[in-house]
Order: sequence, then C-alpha cells, then structure tokens
Amino acid sequence: MSDRWVAVLAGGLSHERDVSLRSGRRVSAALRSAGVAVEEWDADASLLPRLRESRPDAVVIALHGGEGENGSIQTVLELLGIPYVGADVNACRRGWDKPSAKAELARAGLLTPDWVVLPHSTFRELGAQPVLDAMVERLGLPMMLKPDQGGSALGAQVVREAGDLPTAMVGCLAYSDTVLAERYVDGVEVAVTVIDGPDGPTALPAVEISPESGVYDYTARYTAGLTTFHTPARLSPETAAAVADLAVSAHRLLGLRDVSRTDAVVDADGAVHFLEVNLSPGLTETSLVPMAIEAAGLSFGEIYAGLVERAVARAR
Repeated sequence: MSDRWVAVLAGGLSHERDVSLRSGRRVSAALRSAGVAVEEWDADASLLPRLRESRPDAVVIALHGGEGENGSIQTVLELLGIPYVGADVNACRRGWDKPSAKAELARAGLLTPDWVVLPHSTFRELGAQPVLDAMVERLGLPMMLKPDQGGSALGAQVVREAGDLPTAMVGCLAYSDTVLAERYVDGVEVAVTVIDGPDGPTALPAVEISPESGVYDYTARYTAGLTTFHTPARLSPETAAAVADLAVSAHRLLGLRDVSRTDAVVDADGAVHFLEVNLSPGLTETSLVPMAIEAAGLSFGEIYAGLVERAVARAR
C-alpha cells in the first residue's frame, strides 16, 4: 500500500467538462488499484482553499481544454508549491496552441500538413467569401478545420466541398475565435502515447483509429462502438518505428514531461505527418492512452502511480 495521497482534478468549466469527469473517475480508480489514496476534486472556486488546507502529496490533472492544458492550473499549483503530473507552465503554453506547436516542430524538420491560421475578425473585416476562396486556393480540398486551441475534436471538421466551407467555419468558430485550416492528408490515423521513465521518454504501441463515419470527431471518440481501434496499429516495423520517433521527438522538442499523446497520420507513401499533441490526454473507457498502456503489457494504475512519484521527486 502506497503512503501517498493524491488529488485528481477533473471537471472544470471547459467544453470538455463531461469527458474530464470521466477521465478523472477512471484514473482515480486506477490509482486506487495501485494502492494510492485518492480524492477527486472539481476545478472550481473551492479548489484553492482545499489545496491550501489539505495539501496533497501530488495532483493528477485530468482536466481537458482551457485551464487544464493552457498552463493556468499549473501556474496555481506552482504558486502553492504542490507537485503535479504533466507538462510545466511553459511547455503547456507551447503545446496548447496548435499552430505554435506545428510551427515549432516544422522548424525542427518534422513533417506536418500545410496550414493557415485566421481569426474571426479577418472574415468579418475582409469579407468571408474572398478569404475562404483564398484558403481553398492555398490548401485545396478536402480541408481540415479545427479550433486553434482545445481538444476532443470539438469544432473539428473535414470539408470536402467548397459550398460546405462557410457552415463548417461557423461551427469551428463556435469553439474558438481563431481557426486552424490544414491541408487534409488521407491515410491511417494513429495516436502514440509517450511516457517518461528512468531512461527518458518512451513511445508505447501506436493505436490505429478507424471511425465508422470516416472522421474521428467528438461522437466517434466517446461513443462506444462507433470507432474500431487496432493496438498495436497495423503498420510495417519501419513505419511503426517512424511513428514512435515522431511522438518522442514532439515530446522532447515541446519540452513535455510525464505523459503526452501525439496524433499523426501515415499517408499512402508511408510518410508520417504530425497533427497535434495532447498535453492532458483523455483517460476514459474509450480513450487511447489506457489502450496503449494495456497493449504494452503495463498497468494503468502502476504507470500513473509511478508518474506521481516522479512529480514528488521533482519537488524535493
């Protein structure tokens, strides 16, 4: 039995609250199975008084989107001197903003789909249709639209016809004031979990994602039976190694720690394209990190108990 006790932060006020609560319940159960004492706390106005009064040995952040990934909660925990699992404040800021992460990794030589980033004000001030036409000329169709920040594929859409672009843009802007538009890369979509250990970051077996609808959107992610997963992914040994290298490189280059998940797509020629990195990846019953841990023959609870020990050791 561990002598640690941990506060798992879940919920919050982002669009991903429900998913976060599910992640919090699952990681809490996993930690308890590894002998760790756990309390589940919501990230609301009662959080700071509870942290000051109770001071857990460490915090596991199961918040998705907003304050859980943009560095805000991490800043508060650092102000209070409480260890936590996951990326630090600076790494959160670098990885949370999708265009910034893409640009940094592209500068380092990693392959990522061509993209443009435009705020809502540009469409309003210059006229939506001329800007949309220019986007199609640059990126072609189909095109991937997603909010520049956020997760769970909220607002993300594949646009295959120019006539569908205005409606898709409105849907995307419902979740952010800025749109990231990418050239769509057709291929095998994979997710790679990276876990820090004594010898540095290690990639777990990639998860291959095959959504029934063809698009791995919010519904496909969190509704059982709508997506088929293959773990490990059905890749050649060479491609599997390239996918793992990409994920570890993204983890290192963005300064991440403890755990991250990189989403990528393998095109018909076997080239691996970076899509985005997840700083606080989902841990629900249909999430990819627990699948990868299981495929590696590891224990979800023991992995996270080990990450708690790493967080505590950093604070010494």
